[in-house]
Amino acid sequence: MEQPRSITRRHFLQVGGGTALAASLAACGGGGSGGGASTKELSFVYMGTAEQQATWNKLFAKFTEQHPEIKLKAEGIPLSNWGDFFNKLSTRIAGGQVPDVIQIATEGQRLFASKGLLAPLDDYIKKDQSTIDEYYADMDPNLIEWDKKYASTDGKTYYLPGEFNTMCMWYSKDLFAKAGVPEPTAKWTWDDFRHACEQIKAKTGAFGYAADSAYFAAIMPWLLTNGTSSFSEDWSTPTYDDPRVIEAAEFNRKLVADKLSPPPGGTFDAFTAAAQGKLAMFGGGRWPIISIRNLKATQKMGIVPWPTKVRQGSPVGWNGYPILKASKKKDDAWTFIKFLISKEGSSTFAQLGGTIVPARKSIANSQSFLEDAPKGTEYLYQALSYATPIPSPDKGAAIQKAIEDGWKQVLTGNAAPADALGKAQTALEGLV
Repeated sequence: MEQPRSITRRHFLQVGGGTALAASLAACGGGGSGGGASTKELSFVYMGTAEQQATWNKLFAKFTEQHPEIKLKAEGIPLSNWGDFFNKLSTRIAGGQVPDVIQIATEGQRLFASKGLLAPLDDYIKKDQSTIDEYYADMDPNLIEWDKKYASTDGKTYYLPGEFNTMCMWYSKDLFAKAGVPEPTAKWTWDDFRHACEQIKAKTGAFGYAADSAYFAAIMPWLLTNGTSSFSEDWSTPTYDDPRVIEAAEFNRKLVADKLSPPPGGTFDAFTAAAQGKLAMFGGGRWPIISIRNLKATQKMGIVPWPTKVRQGSPVGWNGYPILKASKKKDDAWTFIKFLISKEGSSTFAQLGGTIVPARKSIANSQSFLEDAPKGTEYLYQALSYATPIPSPDKGAAIQKAIEDGWKQVLTGNAAPADALGKAQTALEGLV
């Protein structure tokens, strides 16, 4: 089942992506000659649809205005998931078309760093220590620690932590009001959530929540708020048959079975349904904002932390912008990275992009980010205080497939939770 567009977060490493990616990267592990990228231009490759590219272009124009001496050649690859993006990028690199800087989300950072493709940033950081210190001082310290722990494998620094997404619950203020249910608070529980779904269904006929099997957006938040995860903290051991994982899957299955959620799969669009008063809640980070604005539903929605059973929890994934080892424009590349993390660069991106949360606290708490956004948008940044990096071992595509397939079997009622997740656990154990 393809994940509904409205629920996904950049789709992690999509099914089928990891094997080809690993093979392609292995073939070019030492980096290439840099051919394919003009030595007169600084090349940057990122993932972006046509709509997103228009936004990025405004950011690039600001960079060019500040640094006319650097000719930036930016290319957005219009794909909808990181697995396809990494595959396309790795094929180019293997063929000698090596960009200077690339955009890599958490899901691919460890893999790219482990293949010897990237240039360490440590000397640049030391040279501009005051700039980096100022940046880090304006950031939740968890992002810095996670970036060191998970993004690199050899003690060197290949990425500065950038913009991120966490998970919260988006809800229709209108539907809660119509059903006479108090709006959720930061302290609400799974029981409160279930009660709200029941009341809203009974009073309005609307679905309470859109259950799904997207790894980041629809599985991990339930696991983490039940005190468990898909993997151990160091990502070495799968824990998908943990009783608390099974309990979370059962909880979601009951939402579907009791018709508090639409059946999984199909073309159900959670954003549109919420805007039309047909759905009370869906999970999301910052990325729903463009659709919700286009639907003129910003003021109808609220955002609140995920309901808890054991503790607060959210997955988190962040951007990094590494310099390729084969780049012949490393100094210019570092200048570009410094612009991306600067207050002006971050502020410009926050105003234009909208679909990710700025790493800088000062920008995330500013009106430029919070205006024309639902009440509770600030919770997306606050979630960093209790979030968990999305487990992303090297064989991410196959791992995601096993995790999602097991969850789908439960949601659809095709298999008992313990059986479906036990089978997935066995598959995961064979992949690490």
